[in-house]
Amino acid sequence: MNITATTKICLVIGDPVNHSLSPQMHNTAYAALGIDDKFIHLAAEIKIENIGEIVKAVRLLKIRGLTCTIPHKITIMKYLDKIDGVAKKIGAANSIVNNNGVLTGFNTDWVGVSKSFENVTRVKNKKAAVIGSGGAARAFIYALTVGGAKVTVFTRNIKNVKSLSDEFGVKIKSFEQISEIVDEEIVCNATPVGMYPKIDDSIIPKEYIKRNHIIFDAVYNPFETKLLKESLDKGATIIHGYKMLLFEAAEKFKLYTGYDAPIDVMENELLKNLQNL
Repeated sequence: MNITATTKICLVIGDPVNHSLSPQMHNTAYAALGIDDKFIHLAAEIKIENIGEIVKAVRLLKIRGLTCTIPHKITIMKYLDKIDGVAKKIGAANSIVNNNGVLTGFNTDWVGVSKSFENVTRVKNKKAAVIGSGGAARAFIYALTVGGAKVTVFTRNIKNVKSLSDEFGVKIKSFEQISEIVDEEIVCNATPVGMYPKIDDSIIPKEYIKRNHIIFDAVYNPFETKLLKESLDKGATIIHGYKMLLFEAAEKFKLYTGYDAPIDVMENELLKNLQNL
């Protein structure tokens, strides 16, 4: 890399964040475009109670782009100067752009969801289940409803998310009703269940997975989660979580740098690192 005193920092924060492959993916893309003197992508583990402090640091250090992963996508919003209309509708921001000290929040997760479906199925008029109610789940809900799917949200926090029904026109069900996903066509895990190091966990009991299901797991580490393995065993169609990461990262790449992302380069780097985990 060709780092200089003018190189702009992009940073991914989360808790945990050690599993993130964003630095490898973005830095390889910078090098491929010959802009690794202009940008560098780093990671930092930040506790949710310190979000206000990291926002101050973004301003002071003139960090160009701040990527938020679990659990910061919702909390970060109250510290921003502006929020893009889509991010405001979703209620979560995963990409923050710093323009001369003005911080604007965007949501690129929903783009990652939509593009991941493109080569698999049309979601219009399909019955879709989203498991979870956090920032990632809201991106799934937005992408699916905009695409014309009929969405049901399964959550353990049913008392706290009734607003989702008003905001998106979706049905809300308790996680205790998870057996009802047998009637869905698309099933999306938008929780961290199954993520490394708890790779033996799955959000859905195997007996509820059916051959006609399209199973989308947002978890990308490990590459093939227990949920995806069991879905393949049942003959279901699967969508790997890395696809969502790839397409949402390509969207934020342009937000941060102004350059179109070299998607093939980014995908190859992602797969290489996932295979080495």
